[in-house]
This record gives sequence, structure tokens and C-alpha cells, in this order.
Amino acid sequence: MTRLSVLDLAPISSGGTAGDALRNTVDLARRAEDAGYHRYWLAEHHLTPGVASSAPAVLIGAVAAATRRIRVGSGAVQLGHQTPLTVVEQFGTLDALYPGRIDLGIGRSGQRARELREAPPEPAAPAAARTVNGLLIPPPFSFTPAITQAPIFALALTLLQQPGAQSPDFAEQVDDIVAFLSGSYRSDDGHEAHAQPGEGAELELWVLGSSGGQSAQVAAERGLPFAANYHVSPATVLEAVDAYRDAFKPSQAYPAPHVMVSADVLVAPTEEEARRVGEPYGLWVRSIRTGAGAMKYPSPEEASAYEWTEEDRALVADRLDTRFAGTPEKVVEGLRVLKEATGADELLVTTIAHDHTDRVRSQDLLAQAWADAGV
Repeated sequence: MTRLSVLDLAPISSGGTAGDALRNTVDLARRAEDAGYHRYWLAEHHLTPGVASSAPAVLIGAVAAATRRIRVGSGAVQLGHQTPLTVVEQFGTLDALYPGRIDLGIGRSGQRARELREAPPEPAAPAAARTVNGLLIPPPFSFTPAITQAPIFALALTLLQQPGAQSPDFAEQVDDIVAFLSGSYRSDDGHEAHAQPGEGAELELWVLGSSGGQSAQVAAERGLPFAANYHVSPATVLEAVDAYRDAFKPSQAYPAPHVMVSADVLVAPTEEEARRVGEPYGLWVRSIRTGAGAMKYPSPEEASAYEWTEEDRALVADRLDTRFAGTPEKVVEGLRVLKEATGADELLVTTIAHDHTDRVRSQDLLAQAWADAGV
């Protein structure tokens, strides 16, 4: 059976606090372990009113301490804001405390945001939605306007790095992480350096990406597993997994490509209940895509009071259309299609709702239905 895992942003609901969100994350992780999920990953986001997962290594430690068996990791550490040594020391510490259970997922979103601000690409030609092996592939969405125009993105790039600091190339950073973990690091002038904790850690190293660009290439060329983001960029998920598989070079740990694909899900006992609980999702996505940062997650009542414009609806259509929401049977069938269309070896699901009890229920219902279906 294909493994299911969880991605959590520690969302802050309207009327709640960061403390509430973090305690809910720890509780949800315990329940995910009980339900049989394989991994529990924490995202990294900064300067957003509605997301509390700004320090994934710290939160991973809390989740690992509260659980016993489930693997815990990052989805993903933003390498544009940290050095390879810092990352290896943080996750080496986690591995020393919780050996054999820690995943280090890394991404280049920090570098990518800076690149888009410095050299915005030309707008892409309009594209139509299509269906590939039953999977909806919507038209691409461009983050460039929000990243280049919203002040919060420029401020984040300034606050997350020391003045004048420049991030090295992503491939170089990944190579340094691999070298620190293996104990083979050498500086350009030949000096050794050894990360302690970190060297020899039993970490699973993953690369996360949303397209067939550098992240997919770096993972493939180094024989690392790759996590592709259908929930963030559904239009490019097939491009990402195809590029990874085409460029893959076998490694000792992975003689063949290994792909995990993410998805937004919401499971409820009935379609009507899924629609009610899921109504705030579009408004929350809108807050991200306008460049304001993820708002505190609204209640269904707050969401129903919002007056939508056609521009609003276009802004979030691809995310709404590709969210798997509904009864357990409906969501399992959607995830089966996603698995088969992408050839995924694992699936990573993320569920956001205003009430913690709805997230717990969704997670439990999906786990049971997935096991019953034997996908």
C-alpha cells in the first residue's frame, strides 16, 4: 500500500493564537502516528499572520518528543536563509535525540524569491486546463506579481539574512549538506570541517520542488528522493516528476527514482459537511496570492460573509479545483488518480480547517478509508 504522510503548517485560526496552533500541531502529530501515517512534516513560512511554523527545526523537536515511531521532518527548510552547516547541526541534533526518525527536506524558495525580484520573467502565454490520466492539470499560476510587488517579500528577504549576505547556488548548498553528513567536507583551500552533531546522522535527505527546474535536477543528479508540490503548483507537477525521473542517477541509498507528491485534502462524513468546513479555504488562498501573507484561517461563517469578485475567483481557481475534498471514498479516489498519474511512491497530504476537531476528523477518516481501499 502506498504510504500516506502529513504536511502541517501549524495554521492559526481566527480567534486563536500561535500557541494554540502549535499545541494543535503536536496533538495532530500524535493522532497521525496512531492513525498509521508514515511521516509528519512541518513547513517553513515567515511573516505570515496565519502560520506558526516559522522555525521548523524547533517544532520538529517538539513533535518528535511527543511521538514514538512516526518519522518527523521539514517540508522544507529554506536554504536561501541558512548555511548548510547550520542546517546539518540543527538536524544532526534532532537525529541524536531521536535517532532514525528525522527527515531533512530542503527547498530553494528563498533563492527563487530573490531571483524573481531581481529578474522577473516574461509573462507566460495563456494555457488551458487539461486532464492527464484523469488528473486535472490547471493553467499555470504566476507568483511573480505578488513576489515582485508586495513589500512583505522584500522585507522578508532583508530580515532573514545578514546585511550584504548572498546565498550560494542551491546545488552547492546541497553538496555541502551531503558532505557534512558524510564527513567528507573540504573547503576550497582543502581544509576539513566536521559537523557535530550532524556527521553520520541517520537523516533522510529530501529535495522539494514545484517545477522541472533546479530542485528536480539537483535531486535527480545526486540520487536523492524528490517531493513534488501538487498542492502549491498543480499546473507543473507532471513537469517536475518527469524532469526528476529523466535526469535521475542511481545512488547507494536510492538505486531508482523515489517520488512523493503533495495534495490538499479535506475529508468529512458527507459532501455537505465537507463544503461547509471547506468554505474558508478559498479566502485563505486569496490572502496568500495577493501578497499579504496567509491570513488567520477564517471560520465558515466569516468566509460566507465575504463578497467575491470575478478577479478573486480567478486568483484561487486552480487551488480550489485541485483540492481533494468530500467524503472518504471520494477523496481516496482522487488521491488514487493523483498517485497513478504522477507515479508517486508516497503521498503527502495537508489539511487546513478552522476547527482543530475538523482537521483531526479529516485525518482519521482518510487514514481508515485509505487502509480499507488498499491503494
